[in-house]
Amino acid sequence: MPAAHAEYVAPWWVLWLHRVPRLDLRLQPVDGAFRPRDESYQESLLFLALVVAVGLGLNLIFLATYLICQSCRRPGRTLTTKRHESCSVTWTAVVAGLGCCAAVGVGFYGNSETNDGVSQMTHSLESANHTFSGIDDLVFGTTRKLQVDLEQHLARLSELLASRRDYVQTLQYLQQMAGGIEDQLSALPVWREVTDVLTEVTNQTDYVEYYRWLSYLLLFMLDLSICLLACLGLAKRSRCLLVLMLGSGVLALILCWTSLAADTAAAVATSDLCAAPDTFILNITEGHLSTEVTRYYLYCQPSSISPFQQTLTVFQRSLSTMELQVSGLLKFAVPFFPTAKDDLLDIQLLLNSTESSLHQLTALLDCRGLHKDYEDALVGLCYDGIEGLLFLGLFSILAMLAFSTMICTGPRAWAIFSSKWPSSRWASFSSRDRDYDDIDEDDPFNPQARRVAAHHAPRGPLHSFCSYSSGLGSQTSLHPPTQTISNAPVSEYMNQAALFGGTPRYENVPLIGRGSPPPTYSPSMRATYLSVADEQQLRHYGRDFPA
Repeated sequence: MPAAHAEYVAPWWVLWLHRVPRLDLRLQPVDGAFRPRDESYQESLLFLALVVAVGLGLNLIFLATYLICQSCRRPGRTLTTKRHESCSVTWTAVVAGLGCCAAVGVGFYGNSETNDGVSQMTHSLESANHTFSGIDDLVFGTTRKLQVDLEQHLARLSELLASRRDYVQTLQYLQQMAGGIEDQLSALPVWREVTDVLTEVTNQTDYVEYYRWLSYLLLFMLDLSICLLACLGLAKRSRCLLVLMLGSGVLALILCWTSLAADTAAAVATSDLCAAPDTFILNITEGHLSTEVTRYYLYCQPSSISPFQQTLTVFQRSLSTMELQVSGLLKFAVPFFPTAKDDLLDIQLLLNSTESSLHQLTALLDCRGLHKDYEDALVGLCYDGIEGLLFLGLFSILAMLAFSTMICTGPRAWAIFSSKWPSSRWASFSSRDRDYDDIDEDDPFNPQARRVAAHHAPRGPLHSFCSYSSGLGSQTSLHPPTQTISNAPVSEYMNQAALFGGTPRYENVPLIGRGSPPPTYSPSMRATYLSVADEQQLRHYGRDFPA
């Protein structure tokens, strides 16, 4: 499609969106002309939003089917399978979280771009509105000066100069020239209706844009909170956090689809306006402004002739003639009628201020200022605005994929949380305990070994203990004779001590007549198996007892 004018060229994404086929609710084709008040055009935009809503329904159906299938699937039995599932769930959640963060980053950029484009458009509309209001104020102020102030001065001068017919004719000529200026100013278009429309559009746009921008910020915060909730749920292995994450994920998924539908309809409608903005302006101004005036401001070519050129020229010539007439009266009438000097000077000041208003009016009616505002509004809306909407649509798609992935990992994470096999941290602890059990399975004082011995055949008496000499500190291996557990007196213990080295500080000689462990055993086991009497006997015979 050709550009509307030489300065503005519609970007490629506007042309691409403008070619999207349109159907109304009765499935009848609709053209892409921007007609916001046309019912069929509104239905075509609603149809695009409904197509996106169908995508939401299909997404929810897929997720429901997947969740049901995962709930009915029998979980893995082996420890390796469970570990693989746990690793898969963890990495899937990590990838989904990174995707959600990337989507939020894209959304922040798109939201900022859209806000910048809309802000630029509203600022340009306000500038154009200020120009139109300035034109109306100047026309109204100039007309009031000529009709009220000038008439009063001329009426007083007519009374003062009534005796001189030539001076009275000059005053009548001034009055005719002022009436001609008023007629020329009345031919200028009145922009009050345009300013009212622009003010309403600007206020509504600012209102909608503020809440749109704020809504997306809240949506971004919700998405990041859900990602954080998912991380906490996996780290703490909490079912409550998992359920909360799934519910919030479904809500965020619905909100993302809703935002995608709104962004799609808004982007397509805006692209229709940006594809042919001049046509839309010509259509809405028909019957309110002349086509010549509208085209003058829309195209503003260097060779364009202003439709107000004749009016401004007549205005300028009339003011110049009136100033010459007033100067002649000051020169020739004041010497004979001194009381007329004040009114003539006031008229001269009034004409000077009117000429200043004429210059301002000429500058405001020039097409360059309003055309620049028009182009700035188009650039802000069609470049930054639509580009931001496309990035917001990309955000919605990425966020939908991320949250769908998170929801799909829900049943697997629930199964892992519900299983009784320990995590890697506790598994390392249990494996360490198993190693200790393997080392101490021959220790008769190990309670786990006793439980194992209850299910196996007895292994017979002990054959050896590790010992060391208290004098030299060298370790030797001794093989004491087999001892039988009995209730022998303490003297028997002393005999045995003399037999194994002649010192009562021999470490690994078992207590005769008792089933107590060696004194160097751990304090916790000591508290379990040694009585107070055993400790007193050991201290009495010089046995080392750990503190």
